[in-house]
Amino acid sequence: MNAGMNTSSASKPAAGLTETGEFLMTQRDYATIAAALMAEAGISLSGNKANLVYSRLAKRLRLRGLSTFADYCALIESPSGTGERQDMIAALTTNVTRFFREPHHFEHLKAKILPSLLTRARQGQPVRIWSAACSSGQEPYSIALTLLSLMPDAPRHDIRILATDIDPNMLAMGTAGAYDTAQLEPIPAPLRGRWFSSVREGRQQIADEARSLVKFRKLNLIGNWPMRGRFDVIFCRNVVIYFENDMQEQIWSRITPLLAPAGALYIGHSERVTGAAEAALQSDGITIYRPRAMGSLRA
Repeated sequence: MNAGMNTSSASKPAAGLTETGEFLMTQRDYATIAAALMAEAGISLSGNKANLVYSRLAKRLRLRGLSTFADYCALIESPSGTGERQDMIAALTTNVTRFFREPHHFEHLKAKILPSLLTRARQGQPVRIWSAACSSGQEPYSIALTLLSLMPDAPRHDIRILATDIDPNMLAMGTAGAYDTAQLEPIPAPLRGRWFSSVREGRQQIADEARSLVKFRKLNLIGNWPMRGRFDVIFCRNVVIYFENDMQEQIWSRITPLLAPAGALYIGHSERVTGAAEAALQSDGITIYRPRAMGSLRA
């Protein structure tokens, strides 16, 4: 509950909602849900998101057989509500993604980063890439397809793409690697033709070669990170924007030491690196960063 919220205001319907809806959601309920989302995932429900929360969680109430949001809040705050809190996060987080989103990132990856990494791979050295907040897999598979366009035998080498997300449902979709045909439109035609096959009308399956490069794992960006080694490439795009400023700085500061000395960090078009990490990185293009120790990247 927010500090300073009095009983009378807490019992009123949340702003933007009416008492005539299927479920009553009070300001107290909204504050409880917002606090739980912040505590569990670090995501801020800034501004008035009551209608969004209502529309996305109403189906959870129906599924659980609950009659009010107060009952739902009691559930997610109870010791037995751990699973429902995870389902709540999945319902409230935005999973907007597509293949080759922000294509200049993949052009940069292909032209400036991968050639030296693939040379190392052919010499028996490991190549490690991290796709944070990977959603349903389009981003890490775009990375895999970019790799395969340069090195069709990449699965025979020590090349791994770690794809992480907080939502188990998204991870399951990514692991399956099957997508509606319309979703493949951003993929260059030669890559679509070579690395996808039809599994049924309107659905395409990505090839085993691409799937073998990607390992999907659950990870909460505000929780513990089990990774110990460094990554040659990190994609952390369009997720930090949902955190408060201090949490954004913490995330960037945790990512920076995980980036290899010659590595590359790709972030979302609405994001920027802030805090201590800003001094450790320098721009190598629009929303692309490299370790500053590399010297002048544009020379």
